Amino acid sequence: MTEIIDKYVLENGMVVLGEPMEGVESVAFCFMIPSGASKMPEKCCGASNIISDWIFRGAGSKNSRELGDALDGLGLVRSSSIGSSHITIGAALESGNLLDSLKLYSDIILRHHLLDDQFSLAKQLTIDDVVSLDDDPRRKVMLKLRELFYPDPLGRSTVGEVKDLENLTADTTKNIIKDTFLPSEIIFSVAGKYDFEEICHIMEENFSDKKTSSKNKELLLQENEDKYLHIDNESAQVHIGLMTETVTPNDDNYYNARVAVSVLSGGMSARLFTEVREKRGLCYAIGARYHGLKQKAGVLCYAGTTPEKTQETYEVIIEEFKNLCNGIEEEEIERAKVGLKSSLILQSESSSSRAGAIASDYYMLGKVRSLDEIKKSIEITSEDSVVNFLKRDNFDDFIVFTIGPSSINIL
Repeated sequence: MTEIIDKYVLENGMVVLGEPMEGVESVAFCFMIPSGASKMPEKCCGASNIISDWIFRGAGSKNSRELGDALDGLGLVRSSSIGSSHITIGAALESGNLLDSLKLYSDIILRHHLLDDQFSLAKQLTIDDVVSLDDDPRRKVMLKLRELFYPDPLGRSTVGEVKDLENLTADTTKNIIKDTFLPSEIIFSVAGKYDFEEICHIMEENFSDKKTSSKNKELLLQENEDKYLHIDNESAQVHIGLMTETVTPNDDNYYNARVAVSVLSGGMSARLFTEVREKRGLCYAIGARYHGLKQKAGVLCYAGTTPEKTQETYEVIIEEFKNLCNGIEEEEIERAKVGLKSSLILQSESSSSRAGAIASDYYMLGKVRSLDEIKKSIEITSEDSVVNFLKRDNFDDFIVFTIGPSSINIL
């Protein structure tokens, strides 16, 4: 079956993408709005989270309650996320309600009310979420690790900082929205059952009257010189986070990197789980995954252990990362490839996953990869291609972050 990628560019430059899916009655869509954490002004860390809530508190002819009722009445399963570069909002729903939903979302994105009393509510919810990180040290480790690894502002917390949030005003946030909610720079994607011609007509009708020029300045990146940071916390566990640089999604070795990470942490037979947890009993939880931005990418690793095992856990993890370039068994490569392709198959059956992947691909790569293209790219990787990649780009320089009653001596 030939995969189809629909594309249309509105008069104002906004990109509309789509991938039809046979045999489904559902559809999913998403808007990638260039208002992510790295796009926020200095001392406004967390404003993106407030914005993603505030714009839903009344838009067009509807107040907050009426808008919520209208969205629920269309049966939308809503989603939103904050990334380094974008706020992504969207929904999955029955395909017959798609056009009405897009009209509502055009109000939410372009004709939001932004009332001051609703700002206070959105702000407090965002602060509460940041405070809750103290009860979720694993999440906190991952956020702080990315702050250390990526140059500022790329690594800024996607949750926010309490001090910045407390000082943020409604007027400042309105100006941020005005400067970043630029229709010409929004990427819209849809996947599932839809009529692309109808979608393009609705999008032209509701978005093209807003002709804007970019006010986003080129980011001035500042590398973080810290290699290790520890937060003391009197608890029974130590939470370890490590991150090392690898290739970005647009690199020719991207799939070799993904297979290498799957060899490390692609299941219960993967090296980290087997060597660190099963054979040595050093930790109760461990895993690694690829994390990539357009400008830089890395491999994240997390381990939860006890204070007396912290140093050894850290050293064994580093050893396993570095040992990859010394050789990988063919069985490990095949198992990693099967795992990646299984994830791909699961994604192909979800309209929400495909809508998100389409928009992300276009932003990262300037094109959309078909599922067949991704599958072939995974299949052509081999023991030689992965090991040769690792010999040139070995995982040997780490950023480390820990939370717990004991720190570590970094190698």
